[in-house]
Amino acid sequence: MTVPRKRFGQNFLRDTNVISRILSNIAPAKNQLIIEIGPGQGALTAGLVSTGCDLTLIEIDRNLADSLGTIFPSSRLINEDVLTFDFAELGEGPFRVVGNLPYNISTPLLFKLFADRARFTDMHFMLQSEVVNRMTAKPSTRAYGRLSVMVQLYSEVEKLFEVPPEAFSPKPKVRSAIVRLKIRDHSIEKPARLEEVLKTAFSARRKTVRNALRKLLKENELIELGINPSWRPENLTPEQFMVCASFIEEKTT
Repeated sequence: MTVPRKRFGQNFLRDTNVISRILSNIAPAKNQLIIEIGPGQGALTAGLVSTGCDLTLIEIDRNLADSLGTIFPSSRLINEDVLTFDFAELGEGPFRVVGNLPYNISTPLLFKLFADRARFTDMHFMLQSEVVNRMTAKPSTRAYGRLSVMVQLYSEVEKLFEVPPEAFSPKPKVRSAIVRLKIRDHSIEKPARLEEVLKTAFSARRKTVRNALRKLLKENELIELGINPSWRPENLTPEQFMVCASFIEEKTT
């Protein structure tokens, strides 16, 4: 049996009840194009393969990849770092994505997938519960921030259930949660501008919007956009941030 490696943030899922519950929520079907990121020792993989889906496995650990290739020869296996992998190599899709993600790559991976979202229909991930709470947070709450806005603009996000540390080996020090993201079909123009607005706003989240965004928007422009200059960044909805980004883009081009 492969020993978990700390540098890859590996915690292997063991609880068969949790595995069954995850698979039930994913509801994979025959011939669906599914990508599993970080399959590890194949806890979810076996259930996915049994449905007859067209499965691609992306695993960075060479030892695990060798084992997976032997156990699941019908699946396409990619032994690469998912953060540098070009999903265009797999074709246009549409793909479904699942994975028990190492906590240290979860946020950059989400942003990478959103940037290539035209290839994907939905995603089911095991993540640190605190990260999932940030993804699903509502405006005017402490957990609401840049990640909340980006996730909610790009997808319909739903926290499905929590998973205790005892379900893994070795046991992580934090609770985990399963999250579902259904990719929205609308386009976001100039995502780089939106990213600039969010970084600027939430780097000064305790300031008023008037002060936090003063280098990007004047007070009268905020009012014109229906935003109270005395609000804090955490009070704005994802849609209001997108309106700000669009307005800034228009006036600078």
